[in-house]
Amino acid sequence: MSEKVAVVFGGVSNENEISVITGAMAANVLSSGGCDVLPVYITQNGEFYAGKELLKLNTFTQNSYKKCMSAYFYDGAVLLGRRGKTKRRFEADCVLNCCHGGWGEGGGLSGLCAAARLPLAGADNFCSAVFMDKYLSKIVLKGLGVKTVPFTYVRPEGGMKRVKYPVIVKPTSLGSSIGVAVAENEDELKEALDCAFVYDSSAIVEKFIGRRREINCAAYMADDKIYVSECEEAVATGEIFSFEDKYEGGGKSVFPADIPTEISEHIRETTRSVYEKLNMRGIVRFDYILSDEAYLSEVNTVPGSLSYYLFAKSFKDFYPVLEGVLAQARLDFVRSQKMLLKTGILQNIPLNSCKSARK
Repeated sequence: MSEKVAVVFGGVSNENEISVITGAMAANVLSSGGCDVLPVYITQNGEFYAGKELLKLNTFTQNSYKKCMSAYFYDGAVLLGRRGKTKRRFEADCVLNCCHGGWGEGGGLSGLCAAARLPLAGADNFCSAVFMDKYLSKIVLKGLGVKTVPFTYVRPEGGMKRVKYPVIVKPTSLGSSIGVAVAENEDELKEALDCAFVYDSSAIVEKFIGRRREINCAAYMADDKIYVSECEEAVATGEIFSFEDKYEGGGKSVFPADIPTEISEHIRETTRSVYEKLNMRGIVRFDYILSDEAYLSEVNTVPGSLSYYLFAKSFKDFYPVLEGVLAQARLDFVRSQKMLLKTGILQNIPLNSCKSARK
């Protein structure tokens, strides 16, 4: 019997459309490998739809996803129905998270799967929530002794301290370089913050590292072992690796990155260390800024295209990686169920102990 996998993508996020690309890719890879795949799409309004039609990108360009059945997570399955009535149960062996941004990547889907008793191939609630927030990420990474770029946390009502220019402004909880801008002076900083606050309720203002190189490295766990990719360099067309560089063909990738072996090994070891110390799961991409030294910039618990290109030369070669991640999720789930216990405390409490006294 083929493995049943629900691939979830989209979400209440500015990165919804980017997530569609990742989800459709992953669903097709798993389907080609022999899995029984159910694509599940979350709209920007938070509606869940499911159906094989979601394997095709034109389903979204024509908004015909609304013809699919509604989806609900409950009791180890994805329930499919119309008008509130269940038509079919998809008994999922595992769920693969392909949501970028929002609560889909930020811990909401992880919590939903936990409540519905569904193994999730991806980060847990803690890692999802922490690394969706650049401010919390800095705090956690500092606690692990990992070097990050100096920064200031800013909210609209909080004002801004004096800074040394140039700086780079980033919305706290957005990815894909949305709302990111470099500021050379006070006027540009104000403009960049105004823009960031359109997308998010807070921002971080980092020291801008000149003569920078952007290096990426990814890791995942399978068979209780951590696998770390070689380093990649993302080469930007401008000062930073922008949205256009990532998704409109502006930038380019150099893989493996042409950097000294000792720097590559330092980055790979830092990646492995953070992944291991936080007991992470799923495919996670670690983004570094390389200048005089390597700074860990961001941690992506659901990276674009699941960073398949760092582990495989083709989609076909990526299937064993995904299968290993799914198998680890199922193994972790079985282990967690064995840890549940009943204390028996209710047997020793009087039956009327929780009733209120009558007046």
